[in-house]
Amino acid sequence: MTRPRIAFVTPGAFPLPSPNSSSVERVVEKFVPLLVPDVQARIYGRAGRSLPKRGMLGGATCERYPAGDKRKYVDRIGKALLQYSPDVIEVENRPGTVLILKKSRPGSRVWLHLHSATFIGRKAIRPETLTRSMQSAEKILVNSEFLREVVAARVPSCAHKLRVIYPGVDTDRFRSQFSVEGERHRAILRDERRWSGRSVILFMGRLIGKKGVHHLLQLMPELIKRHPSALLVVVGGAFYGSTRQTAYVRRLHRLGRRMSGHVQFVPYVPYSEVPDWFLGADVAVVPSGSREAFGLVNVEAMSCGLPVVATRAGGMKEIIEDGVTGFLVNPEAVEAETRERLLQLLQDEQLRLSMGRRSRERVEQQFTWHHTAVRWLNVLRENRDM
Repeated sequence: MTRPRIAFVTPGAFPLPSPNSSSVERVVEKFVPLLVPDVQARIYGRAGRSLPKRGMLGGATCERYPAGDKRKYVDRIGKALLQYSPDVIEVENRPGTVLILKKSRPGSRVWLHLHSATFIGRKAIRPETLTRSMQSAEKILVNSEFLREVVAARVPSCAHKLRVIYPGVDTDRFRSQFSVEGERHRAILRDERRWSGRSVILFMGRLIGKKGVHHLLQLMPELIKRHPSALLVVVGGAFYGSTRQTAYVRRLHRLGRRMSGHVQFVPYVPYSEVPDWFLGADVAVVPSGSREAFGLVNVEAMSCGLPVVATRAGGMKEIIEDGVTGFLVNPEAVEAETRERLLQLLQDEQLRLSMGRRSRERVEQQFTWHHTAVRWLNVLRENRDM
């Protein structure tokens, strides 16, 4: 049987592969090549200086186009799709692109894969345009039950098209601290960073208000009084692939300077370096606001054997088992509850390690890229002719 041809249209924000990509490109880069035994996959993305116009990503073909002008970028991909003639076109995270591609290929089967609620809000797209886009899509994939509910509330008439496909993590790259190699490498990392004897709390992500980093800086003074070895390590920047600072970032640094020796800021690091930061830490903390659709950092930390303390918000409720693989705290009391849960984990090594082991087990059972690929293929097979 001929394998179906599937086209994946990325937003054009970053080339693939890229050390500085956002989560959208990362999801495509990681799971699409795993589909190749069952489908012919072709990824359409942004051109990169050192990348050929056409190349391979795993077993998937990757075509790259200039993306400075977004409309021209989509138009070029539309022309390429006319030549490729895919059985299904999947548009990543841009509802408006669905309408553009359907206009040039009226009879095509187009899916919309939403990775967040960012581009379905009123500031990003008019409600009537969003409705037309979703009505034009054959299926709408989302990365959590939380996002399914958000989308269904925006366009109730399309709720029947929604399917949940969780993102995943590469468990070989994000090694468990409980493996022989992970334990050895963790000891080296902690020695190199002078973390021996410290209780390391790690935040990894963009430094923007909705990620809640200011809450961590504000809860630290009391935590330090009760647990003097505590060290908060904040890894990230305001922008992907940039060390440029904003007023918010400068505010965080001012707060951090009041706790010399207990707060460390690490500028944005390439994705290849992310696993080592989790592996060397003791606890991960994710104080994001209520609109976090999933949060890849949660499963990345868990893969390394860390318990995660996160807000009981968005899709994080679906990842972290409260009291089993970490703790969920109420957004209304995020500072007080996060401080108490962090203290509980830092002061009870047995609890911290047992939760860390369960975190790794949960990732292996539910949140690998292999699981993502299998779920995606199951959606494809809903159409028996595929």
